[in-house]
Amino acid sequence: MTEGVDRLVVLGRQQAVVPARVHAASPWAVRFDPYAHVKLGVVLKGECWMALDGCEPVLLHKGDFFLLNNPPSYTLADTLDPTPGQAAAFHESENDGEVRIGPVADEDTYVCCIDFVFEQANASVLFDVLPPIVLVRAGDPRGALLSNLSALTVAEMESAGVGRSLVLEHLAQLILVHMLRVHADQTDHRVGWLGALVEDGVGAALRAMHADVGRRWTLDELAAISHMSRSAFAAAFKVKVGTAPLTYLIEWRMSLARDALRSDTRSISELAAATGYESESAFSTAFRRVVGASPRHFRDEARQQAGVG
Repeated sequence: MTEGVDRLVVLGRQQAVVPARVHAASPWAVRFDPYAHVKLGVVLKGECWMALDGCEPVLLHKGDFFLLNNPPSYTLADTLDPTPGQAAAFHESENDGEVRIGPVADEDTYVCCIDFVFEQANASVLFDVLPPIVLVRAGDPRGALLSNLSALTVAEMESAGVGRSLVLEHLAQLILVHMLRVHADQTDHRVGWLGALVEDGVGAALRAMHADVGRRWTLDELAAISHMSRSAFAAAFKVKVGTAPLTYLIEWRMSLARDALRSDTRSISELAAATGYESESAFSTAFRRVVGASPRHFRDEARQQAGVG
């Protein structure tokens, strides 16, 4: 399952990490807008109710961590049913990523959140395999490391030190990885490629593709690794992963290529060879078919957006 977590982090590599903090004294309620990515949070002081639209409310205690996957509108509040109109909209009330409700001296709740912004083309990799809410309760023995990481993260949020945003991104990524590990451990029935990875058969083929993405895999080779006939393997792969084996391989290669075009200095021909293509033109054709733009255009656009000449 570790490989599955690694793949989530590679494909869903965040473009930004946005901290959000709520300091509150009763009575209080804060309303958050829908968010098309992933939110992480921890209750550092007191307790509060979290009510996502369409889901059962959850009571959070000090030390509890939560991960919200593509959440709809939701409310954090000191009571289960806050008075209509009581909830302050976070985006209207925040100041530098922080909302304060009531006198500082009377504060009884402190909740810290991190909003992840992911590469849109790969974000569904996360959304498709995660439930709406992942919880790690304060008493969970796996929460000790998360507590240490959150202490560092909150200290960084509250500081104005040099390199603050870079440190926050790395700490937030560590917290995300550990939350994903906990979810993998908690889940008895695993679905999609995240579940297939840990199984024999289809999982063996997936692991082989991930380990050697540049190899020119054939369906017969992958079926042999899975100890299945060609037709049985293709059918089982489609059921478990949701796409045909070689289509999955192409999409996986292009996901890695998008990330590489943004972040490293390899030439397009070098990247073509690394992802299993005999020529730059063959790679460019596949990239354009999947991504909708040529590798060169995609790289130039990414550099412009990043402010790189």
